[in-house]
Amino acid sequence: MIVSMTGFGRGEASSDGFALTAEIRAVNSRYLDLSIRLPQEIQDRELDLKEIIQEKINRGKLNINIKLNQARTGEPEVTFNKELVKGYKQLLEEMRDSANIQQPVTLRNLMSFNDIFVTREQDEETLEKIWKLAKEATQNALKQLNDMRRQEGQQLSTDLQQRIANIDDLLEKIKILTKDRASEAREKLKERLQELIGDESLDPERLEMEVAILADKMDITEEVVRLQSHIKFFREALQQDESVGRRLNFLSQEINREINTIGSKANSSEISKHVVHAKENLEQIREQVQKRRVGEIHPPYSKAGPSLIEI
Repeated sequence: MIVSMTGFGRGEASSDGFALTAEIRAVNSRYLDLSIRLPQEIQDRELDLKEIIQEKINRGKLNINIKLNQARTGEPEVTFNKELVKGYKQLLEEMRDSANIQQPVTLRNLMSFNDIFVTREQDEETLEKIWKLAKEATQNALKQLNDMRRQEGQQLSTDLQQRIANIDDLLEKIKILTKDRASEAREKLKERLQELIGDESLDPERLEMEVAILADKMDITEEVVRLQSHIKFFREALQQDESVGRRLNFLSQEINREINTIGSKANSSEISKHVVHAKENLEQIREQVQKRRVGEIHPPYSKAGPSLIEI
């Protein structure tokens, strides 16, 4: 399947007060290049996340950003050391008794000790819950990304099909123009020779030989047959589900070769005009393919590993 190499996907997942958001941006790249930003709580799961992504995408430069939002839990990011608070309270009471101070120890007094506050640590169960939500958000983002790439890929496929059809139509016009070129060339050559040397000195055998040589130089039958074959294979490749980038690039090169040869043999302004138009369409095709905008993604829930597609 032809897909675009660019796209964007966003996925969300939430449970028990935790909300995770995954955003994926994809651009053109010959290989699979992943840049991942994870919340601190699950940074050690980066390799696991790469495996999830590689199951669905095998080419492109991807920037993956996953954010954790705990605002809905109502729980602060810090807690306090209970034993240390008890120790400071006892210390303050002893100081109060020693100084014969009547006022009781208050919370304000304890708040002056900054080291009673510590960052809340996530337990294993919480960390596993965050990782599960991160996977779900990433899978949702991948689905949206692949949907977008498929839609743009369909547009690319339609454009390629139209341009290859244009080349095919121009080839048919060229075939019509070259249908009786040999007989026309013979008459023109004969007329030219008669103007130069006259009828009495004209050797019929030599004339036929020169016409045969000229006709061979102007004959584009082989080029037309090969070009028709390349166009046929190009159309077939567009309909296949497997990766087609390298094949389309190769066929584009071969089509270009045959068009150039036809142009060099044209000897006709009308044919040359059609050749120029064919090359314009082919240049658009090659631009799409050689910019590596044509790629492949694994079907949903595929278990296949990453596969490199070179263009």
